[in-house]
Amino acid sequence: MLTSQASTHSCWCVRGQSLRPSAALLPSQRRLRWRAAASQPSCASRPEQECTSTPAWKRAAGGLTAAVLGVTLLAGGVSARLEGVNKPELLPKEFTTVIDVAGFLTPGETKRIKQEIESLEGQTGMKLRVLAQNYPQTPGLAIRDFWSVDDDTVVFVADPSLGNILNFNVGSTIDLRIPRNFWNRLASKYGTKKYWQERGQEASIVNAVSAIDTCAREPVSRLQCSKIQGEFGEESSSGALGKAFFGS
Repeated sequence: MLTSQASTHSCWCVRGQSLRPSAALLPSQRRLRWRAAASQPSCASRPEQECTSTPAWKRAAGGLTAAVLGVTLLAGGVSARLEGVNKPELLPKEFTTVIDVAGFLTPGETKRIKQEIESLEGQTGMKLRVLAQNYPQTPGLAIRDFWSVDDDTVVFVADPSLGNILNFNVGSTIDLRIPRNFWNRLASKYGTKKYWQERGQEASIVNAVSAIDTCAREPVSRLQCSKIQGEFGEESSSGALGKAFFGS
């Protein structure tokens, strides 16, 4: 787990602006690294003084809260809805890796995604969890305990009210395994408003899951996750959904 003694410091940016989420919004035991994927360009090329030197655990602390509370990331600025949402009554009675409060997915799509997540977790240890919501209709913070979110967990929040429908909360262990720019590129390809308005929210979700599955299975290397694979009809995917549709 990340701790307050973290020795590494990096910038947490939203379209070129430094952002310091409040650590008080999320209990310290849930120290995950937030990726509001399409809205966070790399800070590697920015002057050091423009980046926040806040310890990693503080930068990450607001992450899951941002996802489930509906932090809206806008071009040229940040507008955050900080009203607390905690609706355990919206959680399913039995454990599931996919919670579709918004009703974006068909039963068949939900089943296939669950199968892919189960296979991915069994073979790689990555715990992918999918929450489809339309803020404020969301179980909110209740998902933390429901899913026992930890450093091996990726919480994928699909919420069109954020503009880009693909938003990710990446556990610190996974953050070390998956190139950070992968999440940005994934959201830029399948999460844009134009994409999901033309093809449907379900297409964004299904393709993102397949792309994550493919990336997570690739060996660590310079070219790891260099291709975003998962779009039906574009190129076959090595993920389970891709295999089901393309036989590859």
